[in-house]
Amino acid sequence: MRLPGRLAAAIEVLTDVEQRKRPVSEALKAWGINNRFAGAGDRAAIGNLVYDALRRRASHAYAMGSDSPRALVLAVAMWDWGETPDALNTAFSGDAHAPGALNEEEARGATADLSAAPATTRADFPDWLAPSLERAFGPDWVAEGQAMAGRPSLDLRANALKAAPEKVMKSLARFSPQPTTIAPFGITMPAGPRDARTPNVTTDEAYLKGWFEVQDQGSQIVAALAGAREGEQVLDLCAGAGGKTLALAAAMGNSGQVFAYDSDRNRLAPIYDRLKRNAVRNAQVRAPNPGALDDLVGRMDRVVIDAPCTGTGTWRRRPDTKWKLSADLLAQRQSEQAALLVEGMRYLKPGGTLVYITCSILPEENDDQIAAFLANHADMQSEDVAQAWRTALITDMPAGLGTPLGGVCLTPHRTGTDGFYCHLLKKA
Repeated sequence: MRLPGRLAAAIEVLTDVEQRKRPVSEALKAWGINNRFAGAGDRAAIGNLVYDALRRRASHAYAMGSDSPRALVLAVAMWDWGETPDALNTAFSGDAHAPGALNEEEARGATADLSAAPATTRADFPDWLAPSLERAFGPDWVAEGQAMAGRPSLDLRANALKAAPEKVMKSLARFSPQPTTIAPFGITMPAGPRDARTPNVTTDEAYLKGWFEVQDQGSQIVAALAGAREGEQVLDLCAGAGGKTLALAAAMGNSGQVFAYDSDRNRLAPIYDRLKRNAVRNAQVRAPNPGALDDLVGRMDRVVIDAPCTGTGTWRRRPDTKWKLSADLLAQRQSEQAALLVEGMRYLKPGGTLVYITCSILPEENDDQIAAFLANHADMQSEDVAQAWRTALITDMPAGLGTPLGGVCLTPHRTGTDGFYCHLLKKA
C-alpha cells in the first residue's frame, strides 16, 4: 500500500473506533482481518497513524478546525510525518484508494498557529484534568503533556537469572538495542518516525529462552525501588500477569519467597508460563480463593502494591484511554487504592516495608492517597526514597523526581519512561 491508501485506512479505523466505541487495538485487528492483502508494514503504518492521531488529538483538532477522523489523520500526515498539502494532493491524484483532495481549510491546518491555543490543547490533555496536572508538575505541566503525547520506546529487562544485558543485546543486535539510562538491567529501542515498525522481539530465541522480558524502564525502576533482597518474604498483592513478580524474583536471586496474588483470576493466568520460562523458583502463585493469604498476615518483609489506577502514565501506549477517562472512574480507582493500602499493611511484620506503586501521574492517586493513609495509621512512616534509589540503582536520584510527600514520580518528560509513582512506607 502507498501512503494515500494507508491514510484512507487509518481514517476508516478511527471512524470505526468512534462509531462503535471499541478499543483501538480491536478496531485495528478487525481491519487487518477484513483486509488481508495488507502486509505487516502496511498494518504497522496504519497503526502508527491511528495512534499518532489519538496522542495529539486536541492539538491536531485545533490546527485543523475539526476533530473528525479525516482531519486528525491528515494532521498527523502534515504535522508529524512531514507531508505538505501540495505533496498530499499530488499523491492523492489518480489514486483510487486515496482520501479526497484537501480543501483550502484543511491545507491551512498545516501551518496553523497553536501559540494562542488553550494550555490543555497544547498539552493534549483533557480540560478537566488541568488542575490536577498543574498541581503535580507546576509550570512544567504543558511540557509534561507534550512529552506524554510522543511515541514510546520498546524497553526490555534482561533476566538476571539467565542472562546479562550484554548477552541479550548481542542476540537482538539486528534491532540496534541500547542500554537504558537508569535501570541497570534495562535495554531500549527508541521509537522510529513515520511508518517505522516496532521490533517483534517476542519471536526471538533469546525471549523464548527466558533471557529477557518486555518491560518499560519506568516499571523496572519502581520494581527495583521495592528493595527486595535475598532471603526475604515478599507479597506481590496485585501481581497481574507477573511483570513485577519476575523482576522481584530476579532481584532476590531465586532465594526467599515471592507470593504472587491478584484478585482477578484472568489477569493472573499468564504468570505460570512466564515464571517457567524465566526459571523463577522462588515464586508461589496464590489464586484468589477465600483465605488465600490468611497464613501471610504479619509475616511479610515487603508488600508490593501495584495498585489499579487510571493508567495516565501509559497514555503514550494507550492514547485512546486519555480521552475516555472520567471523574467517576478516577473516584472508583481512588477507593480501590485506599482499600489496598489498608489490606497490604495487614501482611507486614514489624519493620516491614509497604511499596505503593501506580502507573499514574495524578496526585489524587499518588501523594493524596499516601497523605490520607498516613493520617489514619500512625504506625506507618515514609522511607527515604532518595536513599532507596542510591541502594537499588547505584546512582543519585535525579533532581526533580521527588514528590512533596516523599515519593518519586517518573514521566516521559523527566526520565524518558512511562509515568510511574512509587512511595515506600515502613511499619513501626
